[in-house]
Amino acid sequence: MSLIGAEGPDLVTTFAAAGIDILWHPSLSEASGSEVIDLMHALADGREPFDILCLEGSVMRGPNGSGRFHMMSGSDRPVMSWIEDLARVARYVVAVGSCAAFGGITAGGDNHVEACGLVYSGREAGGLLGADFRSRSGLPVINVAGCPIHPAWLTEALHQIAAGSFGVADLDEWERPLAYTVHLVHHGCARNEFYEFKASAEKLCELGCMMENLGCKGTQARADCNIRAWNGSGSCIDGGYPCVNCTAPGFEEPGHSFTMTPKVSGIPIGLPTDMPKAWFVALAALSKAATPPRLRDNATSDRLTIAPANRQKKKTRP
Repeated sequence: MSLIGAEGPDLVTTFAAAGIDILWHPSLSEASGSEVIDLMHALADGREPFDILCLEGSVMRGPNGSGRFHMMSGSDRPVMSWIEDLARVARYVVAVGSCAAFGGITAGGDNHVEACGLVYSGREAGGLLGADFRSRSGLPVINVAGCPIHPAWLTEALHQIAAGSFGVADLDEWERPLAYTVHLVHHGCARNEFYEFKASAEKLCELGCMMENLGCKGTQARADCNIRAWNGSGSCIDGGYPCVNCTAPGFEEPGHSFTMTPKVSGIPIGLPTDMPKAWFVALAALSKAATPPRLRDNATSDRLTIAPANRQKKKTRP
């Protein structure tokens, strides 16, 4: 659903520009039933060549590793068995979304369905294919993580693959494309002025920074959500909800409410990436002391009530 929302250009134009043909997709293709089973056999046997295997959603290995919780319709085989066969012959394997990459939401809680990602189970390497898996290109699984992904995160990766320019140097430590994870969600956040002065919101409907009280992980999360607009404009934070770091493994179980910031002695546990705690505490104290009244008041309001003052503009007297 996120992918078909691609714009500038649209999905069809994007694929055409890269010379990408979709052999089959459960929602975008007309083929179904025996046609699909025949195609899967041809792909797995090497009779029908293909370049890229994309998986959406986590792999269901239950019950007891049999995979029979998720059977391929029209066949007597679990979906996980088909995935293994196709991954072995694909030139590139791409996990689309945090479920396919790490297990995601489906693997949360007691995980009775034994859900996992292609090469990760949460933060643990392994998954369905094993930590040492490499596709025929020599690359590991490319984890386009996110819940959901921005459509351009995937289309950019596919364009690079189609151009033969995607390599190990384009991946971060979780094998996510650096094209979007070289950024923090914090970059470009519309609430950055509030963050700089530690002018914090106390409720979801308020305009201030959501890091101190409302669980926002934008200063830790790796993605370009506030630089690259979603659906023409906006992001989770622009919509009034804190960043939950959905591109990272284990985001689904933070150990507390998504809208709560755990603290020790009043200091948030999750500090900004690369920032020593002592520096943060010192800078936060200075910032709060210097907070302009405009920001302090607007931070706990559901709309801007005080405009910035222009000190160079002199008041005229009648």
